[in-house]
Amino acid sequence: MSKRKYFGTDGIRGQVGHHPITPEFVLKLGWAVGKVLGKNEGDRIVIGKDTRISGYMFESALESGIIAAGMNVQILGPMPTPGIAYLTRTFRAAAGIVISASHNSYLDNGIKFFSPEGLKLPDEIELEIEAMLDQPMETVSAERLGKAKMVKTAAGRYIEFCKASVPTSLSLNGLKVVIDCANGAAYSIAPKVFRELGADVHPIFNEPDGLNINKECGATSLKAIAKAVKENEADIGLAFDGDADRIMMVDHNGDIVDGDELLFIITKDAKQRGALKGGAVGTLMTNFGIEKAFEAEGIPFKRAKVGDRYVMEMLLENNWQFGGESSGHIICLEKNTTGDGIISALQVLAVMAHENKSLAELKQGMTKMPQTMVNVKISQKTDPLSNLAVADAVKDAESKLANRGRILLRASGTEPLIRVMVEGEDESEVKSLANQLADIVRDNL
Repeated sequence: MSKRKYFGTDGIRGQVGHHPITPEFVLKLGWAVGKVLGKNEGDRIVIGKDTRISGYMFESALESGIIAAGMNVQILGPMPTPGIAYLTRTFRAAAGIVISASHNSYLDNGIKFFSPEGLKLPDEIELEIEAMLDQPMETVSAERLGKAKMVKTAAGRYIEFCKASVPTSLSLNGLKVVIDCANGAAYSIAPKVFRELGADVHPIFNEPDGLNINKECGATSLKAIAKAVKENEADIGLAFDGDADRIMMVDHNGDIVDGDELLFIITKDAKQRGALKGGAVGTLMTNFGIEKAFEAEGIPFKRAKVGDRYVMEMLLENNWQFGGESSGHIICLEKNTTGDGIISALQVLAVMAHENKSLAELKQGMTKMPQTMVNVKISQKTDPLSNLAVADAVKDAESKLANRGRILLRASGTEPLIRVMVEGEDESEVKSLANQLADIVRDNL
């Protein structure tokens, strides 16, 4: 397969104003997408965005390019990424476009795409779009130009979709919830979902100004929500990232409950209800303690490469329902076709209500193991295990851990680094082995 020039594992992303995240490129990208996907008259593409200031600029550029290619556009406005996936499906659109850089700061932005089924675009379509970008941009004749329309019901439709992901009998009356909206795409929608289900909602970081998205808040910065949960004597805290496809939680004690633990809670509940199809998919970074907990519950578990794209691929290959990453990107495939922070949070709250247990009690079914990560700079990207001395050192360390831990060496996908990760029952042993292996990597690579 040809190498992609612009598309990464999750669309096209970079710093605003630097190629390719410029209005000129995004205009032509919109045109290229329209040319590749516009098969029939009346075909349309939906566009949604998060709250970063550059979203206005890129929304207009995409709209112009798509219209120039002869396709119609439906503008959703600020909308969580999973909401755009859902509306792409329900509107029978040719594609959905998300303008977001997820958990990054306002300085970055990105463009990612959904197929009509609400999944990532196939590789061959991305390559077709890249090939079209090399062609001169030609506008269709005036009578064939597309039209743009604002979808005023978008938020309401997605709110109802989220609420329908849990039983109609579920009531959150009496539950006090702090919601950190990350000044992002969920700033209006998330509080409404949980309020309409009866919760006493205390939103924080829900006043986006275009520049404050993810700034010391949200799923990647949990100090503020842990403090707010304790100050408000709340039952639970929910923290979304900028585009609300991730969820991290805080229990009533202010302790963090991450994506690994949430995936375990949701999957174990499905097994107990007799509703589990297959097992669960994690990643190479999923905590070893969660893997052991799945084993104890008799739940099959597989690891994919890091990235929600790879988790989704493995779910589809195995026809399983649940997958996720430590970062809180959780896929409940029978509910939505991508990671969905709001829907994943609702599944956990439904388990709390069904079992009449707090989040702190629910997470006692597993014990996360101590983990140490050491990043080692290298001169050029290489497979660390291709070096004999490194491979021998890893084998030796694995024999010391036996079945009490796990070792992972992997090259970073974005930096000249080897990430050395060791997990195990004994924290001091884990740190010692990680540092020893890092030294050997440093000496040999």
